[in-house]
Amino acid sequence: MKKKFTTSLVVTSLLLLPTLSFAEQSVVTIGYQKASLFTIIQSQHTLEKKFASQGVTVRWVEFPAGPQLLEGLNIGSIDIGATGDAPPIFAQAAKADLIYLAHSVANPKNEAIVVPANSPLHSVAELKGKRVALNKGSDVNYLLVAALQHAGLSYKDIHPVYLPPADARAAFQKGAVDAWAIWDPYYAEVSQVTHARTLTTAEGLVPHYSFFLSSRKFAEGSPKLALEVVNTLKESGQWANSHKEETAQLLSTATGLSIDYWHTPCDLVPRRKPLAVHCRIKTPLKLRKLSGVSIRLFT
Repeated sequence: MKKKFTTSLVVTSLLLLPTLSFAEQSVVTIGYQKASLFTIIQSQHTLEKKFASQGVTVRWVEFPAGPQLLEGLNIGSIDIGATGDAPPIFAQAAKADLIYLAHSVANPKNEAIVVPANSPLHSVAELKGKRVALNKGSDVNYLLVAALQHAGLSYKDIHPVYLPPADARAAFQKGAVDAWAIWDPYYAEVSQVTHARTLTTAEGLVPHYSFFLSSRKFAEGSPKLALEVVNTLKESGQWANSHKEETAQLLSTATGLSIDYWHTPCDLVPRRKPLAVHCRIKTPLKLRKLSGVSIRLFT
């Protein structure tokens, strides 16, 4: 099955930052999640090669989900990271000082609410009174709220069980929860291995963007490095679009999922689309509107 990377990037702050006299830092620490565009960049050592002549080294830190990544960004353990729609809003509500560097186009088919194959539940409306596992403050928190509202329910109608993906996967397998709100590659794995059924994807409910963010300290202190990371994201997205076989192998190695997953024909799995990368420039105004959607939903 092929992964759809939709990397439409916008420089939202870097070109507007004042010219500063700070020296660019010598180590860039990047937080990432599996099956992201950063996975390809890390696997190919793209940034290491670019930064070598500048005496800059790159350190990679893997996180299970966006909220944990942004916590790392807020306390200064990483300089740049990538998350979905909702985590930055929660982080900013907690007074995190973040800079939006870029964002992707919408990719709503890569997250969903699933139930076990033998579950009696067949609609979101039937989740009333049920236990739903999710990573608190993540993209799927946004999806779950929207899906419940669409089904005529409120968040109070369910019993949320807040677990990181690995623990939620185990709880789902054991039947300790009735449903799981989750994103790829976990969504793909549980669908393929356990034949979990999809109650709904995010399609028609929430857009599911990816945001690339940095600390203010990094963006203002090392703007050239930050801009180079954004440019590399665009270049790697274009590479992935024209090198599907190599990209599938990289993602298979990174996620532990069989390469067959990334190669399954799309007509066999309707919820997927072929691997594609679309690099287009979007405006800062669009980004502000996206943030506004999340703020209205969670307040």
